[in-house]
Amino acid sequence: MIYGSLVALVTPMSAAGELDFAALKRLVDFHVREKTDGIAIVGTTGESPVVDVNEHRQLIEKCVEYADQRIPVIAGTGANSTAEAIELSRFAKNAGVNATLSVVPYYNKPGQEGIYRHFATIAEKVNIDLILYNVPGRTVADMANETVLRLAEIPNVVGIKDATGNIARASDLVEQVSALERSFALYSGDDATALTSLFLGYHGVISVTANVAPYLMHKMCAAMRTGHIETAREIHFRLAGLHRDLFVETSPIPVKWAVAQLGLIQDGIRLPLTRLGEEGQRKVAAAMRQAGVIANQ
Repeated sequence: MIYGSLVALVTPMSAAGELDFAALKRLVDFHVREKTDGIAIVGTTGESPVVDVNEHRQLIEKCVEYADQRIPVIAGTGANSTAEAIELSRFAKNAGVNATLSVVPYYNKPGQEGIYRHFATIAEKVNIDLILYNVPGRTVADMANETVLRLAEIPNVVGIKDATGNIARASDLVEQVSALERSFALYSGDDATALTSLFLGYHGVISVTANVAPYLMHKMCAAMRTGHIETAREIHFRLAGLHRDLFVETSPIPVKWAVAQLGLIQDGIRLPLTRLGEEGQRKVAAAMRQAGVIANQ
């Protein structure tokens, strides 16, 4: 199990929208230096819907190469087609990732049985650690806790990224998972409620904010795990503006702008997403100053 802060990594692009692999290497090196506990590549924050299959594979392959076993790599391999998710998962396994992150199928609106069979089929066809990803705000379909627990009976389904932000559901999931006769990782996918989820018993966070403040997110998770709750609270409040304003427009629009301000990537993004507007820039810059990741002017 990977504990702590895993970054939901942005995909660096040139101003023209081309993949920037030199910047990807800088990002990987940056996160290694800043003590990030794992990298999730080509997920929602990584603009997975707008990269083609070949680019998706290249990003996974290059991330594994640049990480060079210094940091775990989790590859986003979700799709609204079960067959495509299997194909991407098989490629990721062969590329050498530590695990895959597979989102609930989107647009199709499958029921709970369809969601269960989708993930069970992937797990059967590809023998690699699979982390479920539930983000109903994006996918419309919402995986119930009962379905998560059914899937947790499959040996290579090893955890879930829960991006519902629903603390009542998180509490129920912690209680149910604690009764399992195996380890099953719980990761928050909602930065604003991550501290509370960690307090309840989650093992880590797959974080957008970690793109901008990686060491602080790592330190917050480590503080919670070692019982230093007041330290974790202080960091949470320091990062609260980022947790809020990195979603002032559709993610990853604000976070890509913020990472560009750190000089790590160009401010490139692909349609149908557009660059962050001036009002959003003011809000995100203020949150970055509050967090101390850029200097006050």
